[in-house]
Amino acid sequence: MKIVHFSDPHAGGAAEDWMAYIDKRWVGVFNYKFRRQFRHDLGKLERAVEYILDTKPDVAVCTGDLTSTGQPGEFEKVRPILAPLRDSEIPLLYLPGNHDCYVRRPKCVRAVREMTEYLSKGDYRFSDLPVRREYAGVEFLLVNTSRPSNLLCSWGFLSRADSSWIESVCAEPKKMPRILLSHYPMTEDHPILRVRHRLFGQKRVQELLREHRIDLSLCGHVHKPYLKVDAEGRGECCAGSVTRNGSMVEIECSPESGVFTFRTISL
Repeated sequence: MKIVHFSDPHAGGAAEDWMAYIDKRWVGVFNYKFRRQFRHDLGKLERAVEYILDTKPDVAVCTGDLTSTGQPGEFEKVRPILAPLRDSEIPLLYLPGNHDCYVRRPKCVRAVREMTEYLSKGDYRFSDLPVRREYAGVEFLLVNTSRPSNLLCSWGFLSRADSSWIESVCAEPKKMPRILLSHYPMTEDHPILRVRHRLFGQKRVQELLREHRIDLSLCGHVHKPYLKVDAEGRGECCAGSVTRNGSMVEIECSPESGVFTFRTISL
């Protein structure tokens, strides 16, 4: 069973309406104009899609931050790039990132909801999350940890309801490998240094990972990829940013043994 995992393309652009200058979007627009556009290359996302279509994994996973400020025009920049993958026979599992859920402006909320339903081919909607899906003998738990936060922070939140849902699923006998998909990492090596970027409410999920009731957490958010797993590949895999690092992760799993192996794909 093969999974290809990519994350954080961060398409960006100018402010799309005057209200962007009085909400948090001006921070993201400024960041994109003077920093992010020089670091992120959407051509690498195109190459990622080509690789996935050529290798035909059982599942493709995108753990969010398609955009920089969640504006409709930014989602439209990645839509034609992802369309060939979306229209293929390869299931695409997408979870929104904090930049996709940047503000509460109705048109921005509508844009992330439409993109979620588009990429899933209507299999699930933004409002359906969390959801459980099974492909090729592996169980996937899709959880939205992204919410609009204050001007200076990129916080994520695992709600009590979502945490309880995960716990109830994990209370069932595990019949196959179980993978949690979320934009935010469930583990954090430097919670004080990264307090502006951290996730809240994940303590119980960390315990479920240690107990191997969840085998693997796939995430993005942190742009530098990392792998924190044991000898059998159980733990957490962060894909990093596909457009900044030019890389993604190919994961193979034997449903019989539950052992995961990882390979970095350079684009």
